[in-house]
Amino acid sequence: MSTPPLASGPEGPDALRPLLDTVLHALAEGAVARGGPLPAGGPEHVAERLRTALGDPLPHHGSPDALHTLVRALAEGAADPADPLCAAHLHCPPLAVATAADLAASALNPSLDSWDQAPAASELEALLTRSLADLVYGNPDDASHTSGTEGTEGTEGTEGTEGTKGTEVVKGTRGAQGTRGAQGSRGAQSDALVTTGGTESNQLALLLAREKHHGIQLVCGANAHHSLHRATWLLGLPEPVVLPTPAGTLDPAALDSALSDLRGPLLVAATAGTTDAGLIDPLPDIADLCATHGARLHIDAAYGGGLLFSDRHRTKLDGLAHADTVTLDLHKLGWQPVAAGLLAVRDPTDLTPLTHRADYLNADDDTEAGHPDLLGRSLRTTRRPDILKIAVTLKTLGRHGIGHLVDQVCAHARELADLTAAHPGFELYDHPVISTVLFRPRGATDDTVAAVRRTLLDQGRAVLGRATLDGRRWLKATLLNPHTRPGDLATLLKLVEGHTPR
Repeated sequence: MSTPPLASGPEGPDALRPLLDTVLHALAEGAVARGGPLPAGGPEHVAERLRTALGDPLPHHGSPDALHTLVRALAEGAADPADPLCAAHLHCPPLAVATAADLAASALNPSLDSWDQAPAASELEALLTRSLADLVYGNPDDASHTSGTEGTEGTEGTEGTEGTKGTEVVKGTRGAQGTRGAQGSRGAQSDALVTTGGTESNQLALLLAREKHHGIQLVCGANAHHSLHRATWLLGLPEPVVLPTPAGTLDPAALDSALSDLRGPLLVAATAGTTDAGLIDPLPDIADLCATHGARLHIDAAYGGGLLFSDRHRTKLDGLAHADTVTLDLHKLGWQPVAAGLLAVRDPTDLTPLTHRADYLNADDDTEAGHPDLLGRSLRTTRRPDILKIAVTLKTLGRHGIGHLVDQVCAHARELADLTAAHPGFELYDHPVISTVLFRPRGATDDTVAAVRRTLLDQGRAVLGRATLDGRRWLKATLLNPHTRPGDLATLLKLVEGHTPR
């Protein structure tokens, strides 16, 4: 048996060309066989087809047809986010140029845990992460403020009321973290780390907060992403204080009351783009309250962060620059292949706890000689260069090009909301803030709403999500495909209408 060719090196491109042709043919054949946004037949039928195609997963002898067979099978059994009727989740159709760049990253296979494994990739990451941090926080030369003052130690007050999830709220004032100025000038250029997505970014944000303020407690709304709760458990933090969000967003008055009642260092987590309805918390008010009470602020903008690229929608993120840390996720409103997450950090000294030494990767003498130290850029060691696809996309389209895509999907959401509101058979939850539309058949029970969604899934006709707000279940359309046409939106409503029992 001959030695298989490698993807890189002088012969790499020639070895890849016929394989890429095989992949592209298999993708096309699989899409035709699927015939819609999702394979028909439901989970067991899809699993059986995949098992048949795979056969023995660890055969004694290989097959030259494996690439074609398995890619075709995966494509046939895929949920295709490029289909306009696939609109359930924050699961974007990746741009072709970003996917092509990702191929180059896989072929070259740099690992961003040491400079000698990723000489150019490490510099590209450094340059682009600083630029993306500036997109969040602005240029440090343009910011001015007065420094925050160190607060005095809090005094214990009277026993408070029982908080959400059994967190006891105690009256009294606290200083511990001090206050910060209106603008929160950075003294040094802000920075950003590349992550695998919102979950890792949120976890890192809580870790950095814990290392800076030991014993810190998370305060968030019931609308906050579930990853924040998992991060508190993983990091051994106190049980978070969860504030009710009956209107879908964090209420400043409720937050003010909680911050007044709680003692000790606090981390407030706000959301810019909730997973269920795409709502944005009142960020300026929350930032002001954090400044007043001396609380640290994290904003989870995994969904809504893409609005920064849009001249039309950027103002919806006013207040974002006041956050100590911000989660971004460009495999949502950035049209990147998974994974493409970031954590922006206002004060780069907050990253100091990530400093780590492993002599074979960042020996002191190498660092002193000018070799970049990459281990402090992540909790992971081996890291693929996800920054390449992001850099290629931004350089190809520019901020204006990405912003145009954002404007398109937001416009599609408004169109769907208008169609829904005008239809006597549907009820619209509210007009969209970003690109998520919640609706339900008028008069339907929650069980009927769930059944309609599952029927469309099992038939492979449409992929819709679900959300519970106002104590009721809604169908969720998350529109991330800029190629969606008005006729596609009408088709989506017709499918729901046609599968709703009367």
